[in-house]
Amino acid sequence: ITVLVWLPLAFLWLCAPWHFATLCRKPAKAPLSKLYICKQVTLIIQQQSFENISSEIVQRTTSTETMVVMLCQECVRRRPRCVDSGSLFVFWLLQVLCAVFQFQTLLRDALNKVLTPALTAPHLPVLRIIACICCFGQNDQYDSTFMVIKGFKRPLVQEDMWDLNEKDSTQTICQEFEDIMTKELKKAHSRLQKKQNKPKTKTDHQNGLAKGVSQDVLVMKEKKKKKKDSESNYPNSWLVPTIAKTFKGVLLESALFKLIQDLLSFASPQLLKLMISFTQDTTSHAWTGYLYAVLLLVVAFLQSVFLQQYFQRCFILGMKVRTALMAAVYKKALVVSNDSRKESTAGEIVNLMSADAQRFNDVTNFIHLLWSCPLQIILAIAFLWIELGPSVLAGLLTMVLLVPINGWLATKSRGFQVENMKFKDKRMKIVNDILNGIKVLKYYAWESSFEAQVQEIREKELKVMRKFAYLSSVSTFIFSCAPAIVSLATFAVFVSVSPDNILDAEKAFTSISLFNILRFPLAMLPQLISTMVQTTVSKKRLEKFLSGDDLDTMAVTRDDSVAVSMTDGTYAWERGTEPVLKNVSLDIKPGRLVAVVGAVGSGKTSLISALLGELHSLKGRINIKGSVAYDNILFGSNLYEERYLSVVDACALGPDLDLLPGRDHTEIGEKGINLSGGQKQRVSLARAVYSSADVYLLDDPLSAVDSHVGKHLFERVIGPKGLLKDKTRILVTHGIGFLPYVDEIVVLVNGVVSEVGSYDGLRASKGAFSEFLETYGKEESNNADARKGLSPIQHLHFLLRLEYYSVRSKKDSGDKKGQRLIEKEAMETGRVKFSVYLQYLRSMGWCFVTWSFLFYFIQNVAVIGQNLWLSDWTEDSVKYFNTTYPTHIRDMRIGVFGALGLAQGFLVFFGTILLADGSISASRTLHTNLLSNILKVPMVFFDTTPSGRIVNRFAKDIFTVDEMIPMSFRSWILCLLGVLGTLFIICLATPIFTAVIVPMAIVYYFVQRFYVATSRQLRRLDSVSRSPIYSHFGETVSGLSVIRAYGHQKRFLKQNEDTIDQNLKSVYPWIVSNRWLAMRLESLGNLVVFFAALFAVISRDSLKSGLVGLSISYALNVTQTLNWLVRMTSELETNIVAVERVREYAEIENEAPWITSNRPPDDWPTAGNIGLDNYKVRYRPELELILHGITCDIASTEKIGIVGRTGAGKSSLTNCLFRIIEASEGRILIDGIDISTLGLHDLRSRLTIIPQDPVLFSGTLRMNLDPFEKSSDEEIWSVLELAHLKDYVRGLPAGLQHEVSEGGENLSVGQRQLLCLARALLRKSRILILDEATAAVDLETDDLIQNTIRREFSHCTVLTIAHRLNTILDSSRVMVLDSGKIVEFDSPSVLLNNQQGHFYSMAKDAGIRGGTSAPKNISSVL
Repeated sequence: ITVLVWLPLAFLWLCAPWHFATLCRKPAKAPLSKLYICKQVTLIIQQQSFENISSEIVQRTTSTETMVVMLCQECVRRRPRCVDSGSLFVFWLLQVLCAVFQFQTLLRDALNKVLTPALTAPHLPVLRIIACICCFGQNDQYDSTFMVIKGFKRPLVQEDMWDLNEKDSTQTICQEFEDIMTKELKKAHSRLQKKQNKPKTKTDHQNGLAKGVSQDVLVMKEKKKKKKDSESNYPNSWLVPTIAKTFKGVLLESALFKLIQDLLSFASPQLLKLMISFTQDTTSHAWTGYLYAVLLLVVAFLQSVFLQQYFQRCFILGMKVRTALMAAVYKKALVVSNDSRKESTAGEIVNLMSADAQRFNDVTNFIHLLWSCPLQIILAIAFLWIELGPSVLAGLLTMVLLVPINGWLATKSRGFQVENMKFKDKRMKIVNDILNGIKVLKYYAWESSFEAQVQEIREKELKVMRKFAYLSSVSTFIFSCAPAIVSLATFAVFVSVSPDNILDAEKAFTSISLFNILRFPLAMLPQLISTMVQTTVSKKRLEKFLSGDDLDTMAVTRDDSVAVSMTDGTYAWERGTEPVLKNVSLDIKPGRLVAVVGAVGSGKTSLISALLGELHSLKGRINIKGSVAYDNILFGSNLYEERYLSVVDACALGPDLDLLPGRDHTEIGEKGINLSGGQKQRVSLARAVYSSADVYLLDDPLSAVDSHVGKHLFERVIGPKGLLKDKTRILVTHGIGFLPYVDEIVVLVNGVVSEVGSYDGLRASKGAFSEFLETYGKEESNNADARKGLSPIQHLHFLLRLEYYSVRSKKDSGDKKGQRLIEKEAMETGRVKFSVYLQYLRSMGWCFVTWSFLFYFIQNVAVIGQNLWLSDWTEDSVKYFNTTYPTHIRDMRIGVFGALGLAQGFLVFFGTILLADGSISASRTLHTNLLSNILKVPMVFFDTTPSGRIVNRFAKDIFTVDEMIPMSFRSWILCLLGVLGTLFIICLATPIFTAVIVPMAIVYYFVQRFYVATSRQLRRLDSVSRSPIYSHFGETVSGLSVIRAYGHQKRFLKQNEDTIDQNLKSVYPWIVSNRWLAMRLESLGNLVVFFAALFAVISRDSLKSGLVGLSISYALNVTQTLNWLVRMTSELETNIVAVERVREYAEIENEAPWITSNRPPDDWPTAGNIGLDNYKVRYRPELELILHGITCDIASTEKIGIVGRTGAGKSSLTNCLFRIIEASEGRILIDGIDISTLGLHDLRSRLTIIPQDPVLFSGTLRMNLDPFEKSSDEEIWSVLELAHLKDYVRGLPAGLQHEVSEGGENLSVGQRQLLCLARALLRKSRILILDEATAAVDLETDDLIQNTIRREFSHCTVLTIAHRLNTILDSSRVMVLDSGKIVEFDSPSVLLNNQQGHFYSMAKDAGIRGGTSAPKNISSVL
């Protein structure tokens, strides 16, 4: 009794110092709970009972002290966010186990003698159990059991997630990682320099924040030429050491746990050996058997504890590595230079954050297997040598022979993996293009062409995946044969070497359990090598990106000598290219307004970019005094009510805010999708003005606004009397109307400053500027508002009010209808519907599913058969005891054993190949459905859904369908059959075991249901919280120039960290819930081992030793298999969520069909008559009408100008003609046909639009003009000539095959607009719509476009939406819209003579006199 009392106490006292240290370190206390008080009372009662039955010495020396220690240790638990103590749990468990024997002794005494005080002790075990139970749930809020139960009762939501510990937050992880990365990169750069034997060209490889700007341009890939150079042209082999050094603590800790677990795993075969010898020796005492059974249980339990501690640390490590890499990639994207930037498209960088970081996560989970697998193999061989002697060398030789095969398979796999990643990147690039230009695709009815492009790449991707899957099948065949071949070789040699060597149960099943241990490292090594190979590809991609040069922060100096100065500046977009600015010198004094003018391609935008520090400096220096605002409201500034209101008023945003459903609380969609071009420009300008900087770089902020608004903005904001009158302003403009009011004009010609001076001075000098004016303007038109320029900067997804002034007007914070544009991502809850599984199986094909299951089932039968055969074989040692073992029987035993082993391999091989074919078929079907449906959904879906969500479906979810689900599905089938096989064998050996199966199955079922419900929902939360990471990243890349110009990198980094933290909050509980499950399941598996051993001891007289060995060696295996079964069930259910998410977007309601049975004649529309009859329309059913009953008739070949103030409904009208928005009431007739009766492609392909934003796609110039390849090269050259692009395209090395980069960034805006004109000319349609088509070009190009349109489309009906009235003054009629109604519709001359009319007031603002005819030149341009 004394020993049993001392054992738990010794453990408690050993752990006490650690607990007391914690108590001293963490003084914070959580509130007293009933549970806590109950525990303390239980402890005191427990201690009293302990004193009653303890011996006198023990009582005197330990009772009081132990009670104090226990109470203090419980106090340690009473801290906020504290979870339960493992050591206290083990102490109570030991108390219970030890108390059983004490209780048994006391009970026996009570039965045999007169009643003694011992009878007061029966409550002792009960109290022990109560105290043990008390160990659970000390702090419910942070207890995994509590989380699992909550997840079972109702679907978990983000608010249920635990807060992250400081050390697990993105900021802390990232900071540690960055510090070490900087040192490692430095070393890697030194190594690279030595290797190249060149002096270092750039000493400053900073990884900090750079306060500069980069433009998303020039992603032209001349990768074929540069491939060899680029392979070795960047520092490598620094990422893995960085990770190792950052997380060395966790790595060492987990390594220790893994080592202990590995050593313990070899104790079980030795105990099995003792157990078999016990069943063979009938003279041994029964208690020996029971002791072995208990020892098997204890060893298995300890193994489980250490294994789970190891897994917990490894998974947390994986999570941290992924977090560090994602944060590092984001940070790098903010500071990367143009040279490095052009290497990677936005799609590729998103892939770095998703796929590559995930690969590192996966490999770190199992990194210790690199040394653990060889260790286990060595130990297994050592123990096998003890059992079977040198015969084990035969098995070892077999394993060695498998290594080169394994190496060859790994090399081939790597090749396929690299190829696959290329196709993935290419596919994601086109998907990104499609999503960015979806409106243009719909206008031109080009969806099917782009769908075909994506499908073509997808087919190549699937082809590589099939090769990879077949290769994996060969690998699976070899390694399912491996254990059978190794055991066959060993046993065959063992029995053949000497007739004295007879295989008995002891040797056979100890060897088999050692071979089973061997099976894991043998199976894991190839898998690990394959994962390592994939990770090597990711490592190179990450190293290349993260080690790229940063933007040079010293490019722009900041002293106070002058406001802006550039001395002899020569700048290029990247190293090794022609300079875009040559020898430019500028000197601008504080408070001046300087205009920069010049033709398209003269270098105006390049000048702004150089001043922002984003161009590569060849020579010269730039100095800017103070802070810069780049025109691109609050954007991260604090709210000052008065200044805010004055900026809103000056930027003419008041009327717009009245039109928006939530005023200044309205949410702006991605890239400002729900604002008109003019509104975007004014919000950009307002943001710049509000920032109150010293220097303002205004890249044509007046290009897309109405005439009266342009005048208002110049007077109230930019001009000599505006809000910015005391600031230094550099205004890039193509117009001339405002030039008399500026202080200085800089004229650029081909990247060189040709003239600088005042308006009058330059006019008098009769130079280039004077010629420019003579061509395009006369003095009397100086008051006209000349406004053209670059398309509006892409806007970030932000709230106009942002989070910074939510303090404002709390009273109107209630959401107005339509105020929220982007709804929260929908998330399925509860169990995954069975229909989702059925859909996946249907996509695979029932034939593949049935046959592969059948092959796997027969393989499992072969495994059982082989083991039963071995069990029977071992009985020969009894049968032929002391006699010669017949050769023919020996050969038969070896032959059948080997044949069954090989059969297993072939069956698994065929099953895996069929499953691979099925899963590729499913991948094809699901991707095709998703893509074709996304292209058919209405435009409103794209307006209200961030592209990150859609990209997530095509990236992460399709990746899961391609790679994760097939693996989970295969493992699930194998695990299920494995568990059933094990239970069958144990029941066959000891039928009494069936009695235990039922209660254990019930427990198993509940544990599994509890866990799966929680795990599934946590995975869904993970998916949903991942989308914002990619959305935010995509938007950051789009608005990078703005972020850098304002110096807001830190704020965006913080936002990125918060977004990743939100994701981690669902990942962390998922890891913990896995450990929760594993501990409970392994305990269940350990009980299977215990009962198998216990029943073997009970029925040892009737059992053959072979069957005992078989059932226990199988039982020892079941722990892992049971665990894997639930893990795979959960894995399958959580991965199948990807199918559910893909299905969700594959079933969104489509717009009208592309083609219907009612098809128009081939030459429709022949005349081009358009009639609108009481036409009403609204964007979404719950919103107000935007067009209120429009009725009008437009005759054939009429030229109609459509004007109106911002928000009047001009662009909505064109959207209605293309049925981008469907009618609520009324109809549109074209040549007498109601367009609502036609298919969308029939309608859209017969109309032509030149849209406001010139959108181009990645691919060749030819593809951008004619994606269906319907036109000949001659026709294309002829339209390029008409669009004044022929000479430019002829000058390109690849001509029509010239590669256009993402978004057409390697062409100027003017060239993009001319390409859109060429598209229109190629379509030869009778109806042309111009949607502010010349807003983004200079006067010269505008003149060219207008003349081309007048000449080439003279026989067409032309509708022109214009801000600038001169472009529509020669129209047949002008339609004036106001608030969605036609207020005037007549010829320009009639409207100009009506002095009370809307058009007259607009013309007056624009400086056009009433009654005049259309001007002969472009001087009246607006």
